[in-house]
Amino acid sequence: MSTREITLVRHFDAPRELVFQAWLDPAQLTQWSGPDGFTCPPDSFVVEPHAGGRYDAVMVSDTDGASYPTRGVFREVDEPERLVFTWGDPTGDGSPERESVITVTFEETASDKTTMTFHLLAPGSLSAEDGAREGWSQTLDRLVALF
Repeated sequence: MSTREITLVRHFDAPRELVFQAWLDPAQLTQWSGPDGFTCPPDSFVVEPHAGGRYDAVMVSDTDGASYPTRGVFREVDEPERLVFTWGDPTGDGSPERESVITVTFEETASDKTTMTFHLLAPGSLSAEDGAREGWSQTLDRLVALF
């Protein structure tokens, strides 16, 4: 089986502690999670931010109301520097073969400025049609807009 990798970098005019917390706080997650045209209701989030803890979320299409549940398990939570977690692709069938590993690092680049690097390692070949790069890019742009 081949794999695909996506790396996206975003810069924030905010301390890394605040950017890090935006990944763990359901009230903030609901403001930025999901690509354009999707929302995640606040009550759909379960976040247990410790190694072995789970998270759940549901993306809902703004167009037709279709729901796309996703879930994963935190492998590392090293506040405020690094998050590693599995991500069940909501467009997939929920099988372990479709589970990705996401690593997010937070680097303090200047006083109250942060560079965040998002890395996704997914099973399967990378294709332009799958939308993962575009979807995650839109999602992270929504996160940047919060700061």
